[in-house]
Amino acid sequence: MKFVHSPVLSTALPLWRSRLVLLVLIASFLLLIGWSFNLQIMESNFLQGKGASRYSRVIELSATRGRILDRHGEALAVSTPVKSIWAIPEDARLQPAQARQLAALLDMNVRELNHKLGSERDFVFIKRQVAPDVAEKVAALKLPGINEQREYRRYYPAAEVTAHLLGFTGAEDVGQEGVELAFQEQLAGRPGSRRVIKDRRGQIVEDVESIRKPQEGRDITLAIDAKIQYLAYANLLRAVTEHKARAGSIVVLDAKKGEILAMVNLPTYNPNNRSQLSGERLRNRAFTDTFEPGSTMKPFTAALALEKGSFRPETLVQTEPGHLKIGPAIIHDTHNYGLINVSQVIQKSSNVGSAKMALSLPAEQMWGMFDALGFGMPLKLGFPGEVGGRLRPYASWRPIEQATMAYGHGMSVTLMQLAHAYMAFARDGDLIPLSLERLERSPTSGRQVFSAQTAREVRAMLESVVMPGGTAPKAQVAGYRVAGKTGTARKLAGQGYTNKYIASFAGFAPASDPRLIIAVMVDEPTAGGYYGGEVAAPVFAQVMAGSLRTLGVAPDADAQSALTTLTATANAPIVEESM
Repeated sequence: MKFVHSPVLSTALPLWRSRLVLLVLIASFLLLIGWSFNLQIMESNFLQGKGASRYSRVIELSATRGRILDRHGEALAVSTPVKSIWAIPEDARLQPAQARQLAALLDMNVRELNHKLGSERDFVFIKRQVAPDVAEKVAALKLPGINEQREYRRYYPAAEVTAHLLGFTGAEDVGQEGVELAFQEQLAGRPGSRRVIKDRRGQIVEDVESIRKPQEGRDITLAIDAKIQYLAYANLLRAVTEHKARAGSIVVLDAKKGEILAMVNLPTYNPNNRSQLSGERLRNRAFTDTFEPGSTMKPFTAALALEKGSFRPETLVQTEPGHLKIGPAIIHDTHNYGLINVSQVIQKSSNVGSAKMALSLPAEQMWGMFDALGFGMPLKLGFPGEVGGRLRPYASWRPIEQATMAYGHGMSVTLMQLAHAYMAFARDGDLIPLSLERLERSPTSGRQVFSAQTAREVRAMLESVVMPGGTAPKAQVAGYRVAGKTGTARKLAGQGYTNKYIASFAGFAPASDPRLIIAVMVDEPTAGGYYGGEVAAPVFAQVMAGSLRTLGVAPDADAQSALTTLTATANAPIVEESM
């Protein structure tokens, strides 16, 4: 039988079966077309992203942080290249032995390492800022999913000497304290990014494109003089150690420009190794710690009395019998100075004399002077944690409070505020703003607080303080005329004063044409005395002498008078100031 005559072929199929098959085929084609449309059009971006994630990564390119330089261009803070080890957790399938090797190289706990590698994130840092030689050993292991990238770590060549001034950066290279934080925006720059292709082991095999180039940070040139900064650090450290003090601070200002040439606080820390760092060591005390300034306030009281015409330098003030009763309170001098003039009130540091001058003035005028000098408000230098101290409204002052503020009790200041206020005497009665950055030119003028005549008259009084018969003969500097004032104040605790002291000294030189202002504060000296003339004045003299030589400032005292003064000073007892 021929095939074409087969009875099977002659059998007629039901019409519905052919139509069913046709419908099934059409539906299948429509389903495939719809699914293809969904994949190609509707979910194209999602699928492409998933595919790219298997081989493509966007890596951040760190920007080099700007350097911090001293006024002469010496580097105070620089960024050194280091490596950071990172991983793609889904690719980093390490054997136990491999995990132990990696943890040992990175000085990590294996459990901590496995926890990071078990993350569901696409990218994790295993360890930041790894030394280059360690990173090379990690790379030699050729572990899947483990990669490295270049970063920068901050290094501070002067370490403890500039710690509080410069501050430090964190793991992300972001400023945390000091200048690093205050100038974060300028120093940081902007990171860039690049797209790379990785192989199945997670290793980068090709750079695809640069998405954004890194923008390098800007260098900051500070007003700080590295030599004067070290000089201030070394002498303050010697004083704090010798007197077994709790802490200390020193500030050096340029009286002509208002630049901050040095600023040191103790105790300090090493910003290159902060593993044992405690909170107390972090405090920049010159900006953040307030204290009652004691007798360093007396020149301002005298200046206001002179300014208002109620007193002259030769005006006599009766301080006998060495104490003054105001209501139930009694103000004391360490000695009964009797009838003395205004200049001697400052030289001898008489509380009674200062209180009598203050009580002759309206409280509003006295408050206005303190306010004009910048007390009671931050200096607004942008320094982290800067405080303004305490200066209560004059309307609430009682007579005893006005009297005690005349000699620095009942108010609080920072050391930087005190140094800045003394600029009014170092200059002709005006105050110019302070600057952390180096200035190309001197400010043309400042805010006038006292007349030029008053400033010069008080400057002469401050010169007498460092002469024999004053409270600070140890502040003398060979070859230079010096002017300044000591301060010794009991520390407050709760509702009363303790037997703990703050010794301070603020002054300037050369007195004939002041160039530098230095303020020193030593907190709780417990050995070798506690008066400002014994503890703080010698630090002032040592730092001032070295700084003037460093700057090449010409002496303003002739050799014979300087020798006579120093001989008399060496044999002169320190006058105990009233507290």
